[in-house]
Amino acid sequence: MRHNKKFNHLSRKKGHREALLKNLAIALIMHKRIFTTLAKAKALRVYAEPLVTRSKKDDMANRRLVFSYLQNKDAVKELFGVIADKVADRPGGYLRILKTGNRLGDNAEVAMIEFVDFNENMLGDTTKKVKKTRRSRGKKASAETAAPAAEATAAAETTEAPAAE
Repeated sequence: MRHNKKFNHLSRKKGHREALLKNLAIALIMHKRIFTTLAKAKALRVYAEPLVTRSKKDDMANRRLVFSYLQNKDAVKELFGVIADKVADRPGGYLRILKTGNRLGDNAEVAMIEFVDFNENMLGDTTKKVKKTRRSRGKKASAETAAPAAEATAAAETTEAPAAE
């Protein structure tokens, strides 16, 4: 019976599943973003987020524990260096899963899993945007910005005229 065994077995035996998750975690740490199936991405998030939490406290015990999961010196160095600095103030939720559609061959759901703090496009949206209103002052402001632009084009035309002669 499989009472209280709720994690996804991914149609693999234990050794194969651990090797798969280890290799996916190494690729994610080294590249900051990978594309895989949705089921593997969800399983990887459960596997990798505790490792990132461990990397926030840099001591020998945590390094050895993370190395026992990953068994890759470069990935451990990257995790405890670059990634730990970026996620130091984040209380959790280090990874983001975005569905990207279905794979052509077998129609499997494909997803992108990435570190939240390494996507500059999503981080750029956090800045406050100026909200435009539909008041008459908007027209006045646009007229003021149009005047310097007209002066600049007039100045460009006068500089081009002597060069043509």
